[in-house]
Amino acid sequence: MFSLAFPGILLSLAIVSALGPSLFNVMIAVGVFSIPVFARIVRGSTLTVKKLEYIDAIRSLGASDFTIIFKHIFPNILSPIIVQATMRLATAILSAAGLSFLGLGAQPPLPEWGAMLSNGRDFLFTAPYLAMFPGLAISTLVLGFNIFGDGLRDALDPRMKQ
Repeated sequence: MFSLAFPGILLSLAIVSALGPSLFNVMIAVGVFSIPVFARIVRGSTLTVKKLEYIDAIRSLGASDFTIIFKHIFPNILSPIIVQATMRLATAILSAAGLSFLGLGAQPPLPEWGAMLSNGRDFLFTAPYLAMFPGLAISTLVLGFNIFGDGLRDALDPRMKQ
């Protein structure tokens, strides 16, 4: 996996630089560097669930592969995917804000917190609230998603219920 070798922001910076600055290109770049993480989680979870005894029992009863995948494997691998999605959302927000701060994200008629931070840094000593409020909004949202992801992990992890 090529994108696991680079930091996500560096890979997304290269992708957006090649495609051009726009909000759609930022979404593509963040999606591209997020795919390998989800692929590893899905593959690892599927291989773990596939080796369980009840899957062998269902297979011996004559269930089709489609039934085994969608009724028995997929529901059991869904919780790690949901937890990773909430954790990855915070990274995506930070990456999008970072790219917009550099001028590669949403273009001027569209409001974006990274662009607001970039514009507010010119007035940091005269009007610090121009940079402070978008920075606080980004920090609060990222912290909220991280706490939500931790709570989901605790709620959905069967080992934590003991």
